[in-house]
Amino acid sequence: MSLSPEDELDAAEFALGTLDASERASLAARRQREADLDEAIAAWERRLSPLAEVVPVAEPPRDYLAEIEARLDRPLADEKVETLFRALRRWRAGAIAAGSIAAALAVGLVVRETTRTAAPHEFVAVLQKGPDQPAFIVTVNLDDRSLTVRPVAAPPQPGKSYELWIIEAKLGAPRSLGVVDQNAVIANSNLRNYDPAVLQDATYAVTVEPSGGSPTGQPSGPPVFVGKLIPTGP
Repeated sequence: MSLSPEDELDAAEFALGTLDASERASLAARRQREADLDEAIAAWERRLSPLAEVVPVAEPPRDYLAEIEARLDRPLADEKVETLFRALRRWRAGAIAAGSIAAALAVGLVVRETTRTAAPHEFVAVLQKGPDQPAFIVTVNLDDRSLTVRPVAAPPQPGKSYELWIIEAKLGAPRSLGVVDQNAVIANSNLRNYDPAVLQDATYAVTVEPSGGSPTGQPSGPPVFVGKLIPTGP
């Protein structure tokens, strides 16, 4: 099952370590019981691991603390004080620069990977009567031509069945994508014979049919829920 864009972003931030303590704890608990989320976090950790190899190894400067403590009780010449502070400023500037480079690399990698994974290959349609009555959510992945139907708030139809149809002018008459269960998530791959452009442009509709589906292979009445696909990413 594919993750939502929000969960994908949370997985990336978890791997980067940018979540606050409560968000990180919540996501850590979820990944223990959600295999897809755990795999997404692991994938991001693999993508980001090369950052550790990009930053060169650098020996830290010698510790000035002991020298400072030893001289606190002795007056220093002005030029020695200035030399010491110049060295401290150089060390601080170097540390800030190294941190900025690492941050820039991390941000660049996240943007690149997010752009790559957000390519519009997965689409979703909310099948509904009106804006306040969502009944089913249909997810279509154009790469593997898979389809998932999730029930939302479809009212019960005793002795009847809901049936999903794809409607597109290039196909001619509506074509059945199967009977859908209003109480369970259904996944199938019966879109392999359809062109991706047709799948993307089509209207998806649900009708109420006799138990088991339409006996004629065509809708028995007008659709009760309809929707169009929209991409899940930018």
